[in-house]
Amino acid sequence: MPLEAAIAALFVYPVKSCAGIEIASAEITERGFAHDREWMIVDSGGRFLSQREVPALALIATALSPGGLELTAAGDATTIAIPFGYAGPRRTVTVWRDTLPAIDQGDEPAAWLSQRLERDVRLVRFDPGVRRLCNREYAGESGAHTGFADAYPLLVLSQPSLADLNARLARPLPLNRFRPNILLSGCDPYDEDHIDEIVAGAVRMKLVKPCTRCQITTTDQHTGERGAEPLATLATYRVNPRLEGVTFGVNAILLAGFGSTLAAGAPVECSLRF
Repeated sequence: MPLEAAIAALFVYPVKSCAGIEIASAEITERGFAHDREWMIVDSGGRFLSQREVPALALIATALSPGGLELTAAGDATTIAIPFGYAGPRRTVTVWRDTLPAIDQGDEPAAWLSQRLERDVRLVRFDPGVRRLCNREYAGESGAHTGFADAYPLLVLSQPSLADLNARLARPLPLNRFRPNILLSGCDPYDEDHIDEIVAGAVRMKLVKPCTRCQITTTDQHTGERGAEPLATLATYRVNPRLEGVTFGVNAILLAGFGSTLAAGAPVECSLRF
């Protein structure tokens, strides 16, 4: 029997590893939610940066206006705006094992970010003509592709799973430690581990791989400081031997509904696998 649940919240992360935005609805594209991980910060050699090595990325706040992307930094009153139509030169960048062309966003945001991150960086935008395919071991022959996300377009987590984890912790952690795109409600803890597909109106997505967790989850998203949790606690009950790590949440790909919208609060029907 299908599981009936609901979308508790939706999130988009315009710049890879920078702060995200809670949104009321998401436009569905073949690469995931519109503008999710559409921009990325790279070092002088073109390799992506993340909170794994630069925790201060958490302190870069993002916003989307009708005209483009806006960035602000914690404790800094200045805002820098990058228009959607900015057409900079192509720059070769590397994200994990993928090397691909991206669109440089100019000297002004590069200088602004370099000053705040205290290193030489550039801001690039995903080239819409590029298809960065997801791992076929999990995505199969779906043709699923993504932008600058680590590997898959979406991350699904449930409120009950977070509540269960927090009940095991001495100090509960906020949702922003886990950076989901879709937060489910109305289900039991870790039901997402067993969901095969989620259907909401025209939108259909398939959950394909448990998400292995790294030290980003131990990074306070408001200060950039690191601790031991939640990885220490997750390691007591969420170890996945096949993936050689602890898992929390599930990566998903989109199968249908491109061009439509997904709204927070919407009911969803989930088919299960066991």
